[in-house]
Formats: sequence, structure tokens, C-alpha cells
Amino acid sequence: MNFLDPDIERYSAEHTSPEDRLLKEISRDTYLEVLQPRMLSGHLQGRLLSMFSKMIQPKAILEIGTYTGYSALCLAEGLSVDGELVTIDKNIELTDRVNTYFAASRFSSQLKLVEGDAMDVIPQLNKTWDLIFIDADKENYLNYYHLTIPHLKKGGYIIADNVLWSGKVIDPSANDLDTIALREFNRVLIEDSQMEVLLLPVRDGLMVARKKD
Repeated sequence: MNFLDPDIERYSAEHTSPEDRLLKEISRDTYLEVLQPRMLSGHLQGRLLSMFSKMIQPKAILEIGTYTGYSALCLAEGLSVDGELVTIDKNIELTDRVNTYFAASRFSSQLKLVEGDAMDVIPQLNKTWDLIFIDADKENYLNYYHLTIPHLKKGGYIIADNVLWSGKVIDPSANDLDTIALREFNRVLIEDSQMEVLLLPVRDGLMVARKKD
């Protein structure tokens, strides 16, 4: 998952603004109490998501894949004063935990967690999005893209996590369903004439795509 030399990554983290108290608590609790803690965005990627959001200053953010709420809270840091972040997850076992974290956040009134399968929930939302963050089941990345792109405003952004998939996307011998799905997602985005695309080799790969004006 990590492509940087550990010393370089450590140095980068040391020269990146720190997480706030609540984010540190979420990170600690996730590693102690929740399965698959590597799914957490973490300090460096979290600050990158926060920085992107503050640059964009979105009024409406859609997150597909909540996990324990860390990335949602990072993205919420850039919300406009009257903005809202909607995050979707089907893992109801984490709902109470996430809602507790959200309630403790200064953005609590701007956060909405929706339980359910994103493929069913997204068509019901009927909103226009400034920023969409995809970090859910990899097999559906392209489906999420096709569902949401008509509702992404011109000049809006899609950010997708894990698009390098521990380097498997460039390994010819890797042909599991997730790897195949991510290769196809990456191909479709770079070939989509309505999008400007930047693939960043940060952590497990972040695809940043802007819908052209």
C-alpha cells in the first residue's frame, strides 16, 4: 500500500500540519477496536483531503464509503458555511461509532450518514455535488462514477482512493476482480474527454479528476 521510503514518509508526516484531537482519537480507536484499520485514510492522506476541500470550498460533498468517519471529517474542514457532507456506508455495525464521532465534531450539523448500499442510495439523493470522494468496494468504482458524474457540477471534483491497489494495477499477473475493476476505472477516466485527471502516487493511489467547465 505504501510506495514511499518509510523515512521519507515519516519526514513528510513530521512536516505536515497535525490532526486535531478528534481525528487522533478516531485513528487510535480504529486501530485498537475495528477490523481492517488500514482502510483509514490516516494523517498524511487526511491532511491532503482537507487541503483539497479547503481549496475547492464545496457546498455539497458526497462520500461513498464512510468506514469510521475519518475522511469525512477531513473533507468537512473545507465545507462552505452552509454546506453539507453526505456519506454512505452499508456497514451498520459502525453506524453508532461514526455518529458519536460526528456528534463530537464542530461540523456535526453539516454531516449526514446514510446507511445502505450506495448503488441504491445515490439515485435517491437528487443533489448536485461539488466534490465526490469514492472509497468503497472497488468492483463498483466505475458504477459509482457513472451514477454520480451527471450530478457533479462543471468545475467539480471526484477523488477516488486505492486506485493503485498496492501496485497490483501494473502487475500483469494480478487478475483478481478488484484489480481488474480498478484498471478499468483508471482507463475510463483518462479516456473521458469531459475530465481532467491526475493520478497521485500517495499512499495507495489517489485519482483526482475535475469535470471541465
